[in-house]
Amino acid sequence: MAGIRTENLRKVYTSSPPFGAGGGFGPPSTRPKVDKPGKPEIVALDDLSLNVHPGEIFGLLGPNGAGKSTTVGVLTTRVAPTSGQAWIGDFDVWRQPVAAKRLIGVVAQRPNLDFSLTAREILLFHGAYFGQSSEERRQRADALLDRFKLQDRGDQMVRGFSGGMMQRLSIARAMMHDPKVLFLDEPSAGLDPQTRLLLWEIIREYNRSGKTILLTTHNMEEADALCQRLAIIDHGRNIALGTPQELKGSVPGGYLLRLRFGHHSPDLLQRLQTLGGVREVRSSDSHGAADLYADRGGSLISEIASLASSANVELRDVHISEPSLENLFLHHTGRSLRE
Repeated sequence: MAGIRTENLRKVYTSSPPFGAGGGFGPPSTRPKVDKPGKPEIVALDDLSLNVHPGEIFGLLGPNGAGKSTTVGVLTTRVAPTSGQAWIGDFDVWRQPVAAKRLIGVVAQRPNLDFSLTAREILLFHGAYFGQSSEERRQRADALLDRFKLQDRGDQMVRGFSGGMMQRLSIARAMMHDPKVLFLDEPSAGLDPQTRLLLWEIIREYNRSGKTILLTTHNMEEADALCQRLAIIDHGRNIALGTPQELKGSVPGGYLLRLRFGHHSPDLLQRLQTLGGVREVRSSDSHGAADLYADRGGSLISEIASLASSANVELRDVHISEPSLENLFLHHTGRSLRE
């Protein structure tokens, strides 16, 4: 088994990042920058340190542009870090890239398959590249085509495949040489629910064979369902780390009530803070909106409405959500994971 480690990783782009390596950093006002006359610089990774245990499924959860794909790019030798170090097993990724690459399989955000080949040929060529014998790669290709439900399409050109089929084949190809560490960058993006569940089953199965898996996602359900531990990152920084249950339990009170009033005042917010079970009240950027973190949900609504009425303020809308990774991200950043 092999683990993954990064230490004080920093990556600064002086031009637009390549697709799949941290592009799409969101509106300019939210991008971390380094001031340098004449040359704008975008900070994709900002002193990021991680330690992924051998044999675990570890997730990087964050919105688009958080630095997830850049992290994978550095760990898989596709993106050179500005500073810091990274290891796959005992190998320094940037001092021993050949040895590190022998341990890994990589699935990029978008399929990068050779459209002039059949599905079977893609797998066979990949196995040959990693030194597998003719018989070994034939057996491995047959097993993977069957497992990914592609056996009946194995001898067809991939140019006619659907997006979901291409994604399944991309993951099968990454598993072809049986890597000790598998990187999956947004593996279920664009997949239908049935294919997503099949993919999750295969990921768990591969992990049970002792393999280390690092996946990036902004899908909270996927992170919660698959990852034994995860890091929530934003603007290239680690803002929370732990098991999904630990992270959800760290949200003050657990429940989040998103309130919208006709208007509100500091006095109303202070009075909301006095309600039983309320841990924290925050005024939102939106006019008349507030976020309330509490130990309970629905039973608070009548009390909130009563307070608003006594303050001559109209309560226009209430949205309640139970403890979730989305709430944790919102609590730390004030933004949604989907933004």
